[in-house]
Amino acid sequence: MTRPTVLLSLPRACLRAGPCAVATLGLSAATACAAEGSQAGASDVIFLAQLITLMLVGRLLGEVMNRIGQPSVMGMLLGGIVLGPSVLGVVWPALQHAIFPSAPEQKAMLDGVAQFGILLLLLLTGMETDLKLVRTVGKAALSISVAGVAVPFICGFALGQLMPQSLLPHPDQRLLTSLFLGTALSISSIKIVAAVVREMGFTRRNLGQIIVASAICEDSIGWVIIAIIFGLAQAGTIDPMSVAKSVLGTAVFLIASFTFGRRIVYFLIRWTNDNFESDFPVITMILVIMGIMALTTHFIGVHTVLGAFVAGVLVGESPILSKHIDEQLRGLILAFFMPVFFGIAGLSADLTVLKDATLFLMTLGLIAIASFGKFAGAFIGGEFGGLTRREAFALACGMNARGSTEVIVATIGLSMGALTQDLFTMIVTMAVATTMAMPPMLRWALKRVPLSKAEKQRLEREEHEARGFVSNLERLLLAVDQSPNGKFAGRLAGLLAGTGGIAITVLPLSDADKTSGKQEKTKEDRVEEAVKAAAEDTVLAQGGDDEPAPVDVTIRKHHAPTGEAVAKEAKKGYDLFVVGVENTRVKNGFHQDVSHIASALEGPLAIVAGSGDHLKQPQQSPLHILVPVTGNEVSRRAADVAIAIARASDRPITALYVATTGTSNGRKRRGFRARQQEQAIMRDVVEMADRHDVTTRTAVHADVAPHEAILAEVKQRGHDLIVMGVSRRPGDKLFFGDTAAAVLEKSAASIIFVAS
Repeated sequence: MTRPTVLLSLPRACLRAGPCAVATLGLSAATACAAEGSQAGASDVIFLAQLITLMLVGRLLGEVMNRIGQPSVMGMLLGGIVLGPSVLGVVWPALQHAIFPSAPEQKAMLDGVAQFGILLLLLLTGMETDLKLVRTVGKAALSISVAGVAVPFICGFALGQLMPQSLLPHPDQRLLTSLFLGTALSISSIKIVAAVVREMGFTRRNLGQIIVASAICEDSIGWVIIAIIFGLAQAGTIDPMSVAKSVLGTAVFLIASFTFGRRIVYFLIRWTNDNFESDFPVITMILVIMGIMALTTHFIGVHTVLGAFVAGVLVGESPILSKHIDEQLRGLILAFFMPVFFGIAGLSADLTVLKDATLFLMTLGLIAIASFGKFAGAFIGGEFGGLTRREAFALACGMNARGSTEVIVATIGLSMGALTQDLFTMIVTMAVATTMAMPPMLRWALKRVPLSKAEKQRLEREEHEARGFVSNLERLLLAVDQSPNGKFAGRLAGLLAGTGGIAITVLPLSDADKTSGKQEKTKEDRVEEAVKAAAEDTVLAQGGDDEPAPVDVTIRKHHAPTGEAVAKEAKKGYDLFVVGVENTRVKNGFHQDVSHIASALEGPLAIVAGSGDHLKQPQQSPLHILVPVTGNEVSRRAADVAIAIARASDRPITALYVATTGTSNGRKRRGFRARQQEQAIMRDVVEMADRHDVTTRTAVHADVAPHEAILAEVKQRGHDLIVMGVSRRPGDKLFFGDTAAAVLEKSAASIIFVAS
């Protein structure tokens, strides 16, 4: 009866006494149950106290590190060192043994969490791996990563060959330890490197991209080597057959993963997202994918970390991985598994062994050799990659951080018998030293790298794209019937999706009860073909080397009423809803069919109201685009959509601004204030269009009602498509304001209402 009492009293005490008391109560609980745990096997109370203590101390020290400009993960590692034999074991040995007893059963519980934590950390690392970035700066990154791995690997291998036998776990397997030590010294921490580069605002700088891409390549090469060495360790000896089996198995796994495996992962994530109604099904599927791929690498004779890392890369490339899902999974890993895993790694490092002068000097030598090897390799690679001396120096400073990656590697080496406890402690000490030194060195070096004119222009363009609407779309829901207006909406959605390889789900709104199954399938095929044809036209219009990814089109069949089907599908996570139905316009505004559909949708909405040639020839008719602009957010969003469609169809656009004064001296006011505002709004739209090589004509109408100015511009210039940014107004009927209602009623041109 003792254990339930402790567990129930702990939360009450936490509420009364605050976070500091959590650790005290946890330690007391562990102490009270230590004797029982040692007699009766593993104790769940001690295990709970261990987790609470590791999370709390790791988080607090991580916060301290973060505030002094160091990576928070170092605080989590230091938290384990403080709680382990290095500090608490010296200051209060009885308490340290009570919290972290040496009983094998108790250790096994923490080890299970640590092993799963390794896989999750590698999953997260893979999700943060941007293969497009690697391809962008591929030549320089490849040169740097090859030299940056080869030189420190040689240094580490040589060190292993010269190391005294007392530091080897198996003197007869010196070659295995040397290979592992070379790998350990050659890997950089992508997390630490990326965090510092991001903090310095260098993420999109040329040098920043090269640094991160090189770290990605080094990480990938390192995990492949680790997997192969693990296969050799399992074989118990190093012979050509073992090497060939590990290398061949790894090669087959990587090829399979990045070919049809990529499509399987994408299908599974999308299918789960679209068919499950319970909470967080995608996260479960991601974890299952990670587990299956980790087991696959285990069965082919390499380490599970390679499977977890590759799974993260494939998951991160899935267009269905929304920011919300990514944050949920990241929160679980960062809040629980990261402080616990690195705390456990810190517990395994006994820094008291460094009191031995020989070991201390050897640790300093290890730090020096590791730093020299990584710095020299990265600098040489940068020189061959075409970097300047300053850029190569900054790159070398960044690559020297081992951080969390080194700790993971050392933990794997210790668990598979390639490292002794003393050598593990030396490597962890080296990881802490190099990581703590890297941020200030990299900050100092990056400040000395000048910004070129071309790079400045590219950064400005990318900054605007990051704030754009279309550039951040991942999924579209196209709710259409088989009317000409529905087909025209499908064409526009295909053009929009083709600019960025955006996935489209088509929700046919035709009545399935009135159509035979064969006819319904034929219609759905026509919709899919129309969308894909428009997307292909987009690729042809843009040309160039950097073509968008193919557009994935999915038909979502249903037998429910329209409103119910739309509402159910909308919950599956879409960035924009495009609606195109036959009955769109009536005399007083939108048809009730459109209002009914729109009422079931929450989020950005695009309603298509086709007219004229666009209904006669939905797929071939030309597009002469007019976009009214006012400077507000919905207007800017509409301009972004208009520019994307114009870019996709290789057409110009006209931006119309209506200047109204409403006062007798209005023209005088417009000459000073209003004209400046008008110019600023027009300049913003023109710059948006220029960044996408879209020709823009500007027009200004003054002292006239907005809808009259729009209709006059359409009539005068022959525009046949109006893209309007609007806001929903409260009420039972769909209403976007008087201007939108007047344009909808009186315009002979087709209209896209882009609503927030």
